[in-house]
Amino acid sequence: MRYGRFVLALLCAGAPQVTSAAQTPQASLLVLAKSEQSLFIVDPATLAVLGQVPAGPDPHEVIASADGRIAYISNYGGGSGSTITVVDLVEQKALPIIDLGALRGPHGLAFVGGKLWFTAEGAKVIGRYDPTTRTIDWVMGTGQDRAHMIYVFPAMDRIVTSNVSSGTMTVIDAGMDQRGGPVPGGPSPSRPSSAQGAPSGAWRPVDRTNWTETVIRVGHGSEGFDVSPDGKEIWAANAEDGTISVIDVASKTVTQTLDANVRGANRLKFTLDGKRVFVSSLRGPDLAVFDARTRKEVKRVRIGQGAAGILMPPDGLRAFVACTPDDYVAVIDVQTLEVTGKITAGKQPDGLAWALRK
Repeated sequence: MRYGRFVLALLCAGAPQVTSAAQTPQASLLVLAKSEQSLFIVDPATLAVLGQVPAGPDPHEVIASADGRIAYISNYGGGSGSTITVVDLVEQKALPIIDLGALRGPHGLAFVGGKLWFTAEGAKVIGRYDPTTRTIDWVMGTGQDRAHMIYVFPAMDRIVTSNVSSGTMTVIDAGMDQRGGPVPGGPSPSRPSSAQGAPSGAWRPVDRTNWTETVIRVGHGSEGFDVSPDGKEIWAANAEDGTISVIDVASKTVTQTLDANVRGANRLKFTLDGKRVFVSSLRGPDLAVFDARTRKEVKRVRIGQGAAGILMPPDGLRAFVACTPDDYVAVIDVQTLEVTGKITAGKQPDGLAWALRK
């Protein structure tokens, strides 16, 4: 009984109560509080706040490493920031930052294939950071304004970004391009002319990755988006139009535009079974829920004055929604579509992530 009262007190308090010296659980919910510039570590079982770590200036998005031990936080800086804050989730402390240099305005994050992928709005690029070598080992320009969010397919052969000010989505595909190159481990002579002929075994074609970009026009203010669990569709919420663009991944074309009435849309997420789509908005009190098959609205869930980040944890039973203006995270039952709890974890919660320690 006493334990139940303790948890209830945490849910109802006006400010987060951090459990003193609490260990980070194997599975944890990460909540990024923008105005407090802090990352809060939450026990998803009890909804109790277990720790608080500095998140750097103007933090917007957070992602955890595959082993659940490290968190990465984009320091957006209004589009002019140039750092990514690194947090040790086990020790609950900040580590040395990642300095992006001229790649300003980091925002969207993904951790795939042991590497950190990010957008950099100010530089109009996406990039990749290798935690092992501690270097940025790949950068590609998009030519689009405000490349905001990013999704990397598990095979790392396709990348998707939403470009807010351009009103577009970009699909970037990897292919192989055969070009001449020095033999690995061999001598590196100058490339011979056709008249000279190549020294035996010194030069031969080498396969290299060739990235192809397809820019897809959607609606105005395209920001929140998600890829369906089967990888066949991309749904993009257009904040200024209040519409949702449905894109066929194979053909890279918009197959349908839904008059969804989701003006101010901030994030969009599929449920893990692919049956429903959740859309948050910073301009209204409701979370919009759509049926992915019929494309029809299922329900409007009243959650507060507005919302941003949406997270679907691995069990697929709940959804966590960051109600930024209300200073709490709403817990939604995915089946009943009812609010079942609220987490107070800092001022202006936005980015959410799941960390599963291995």
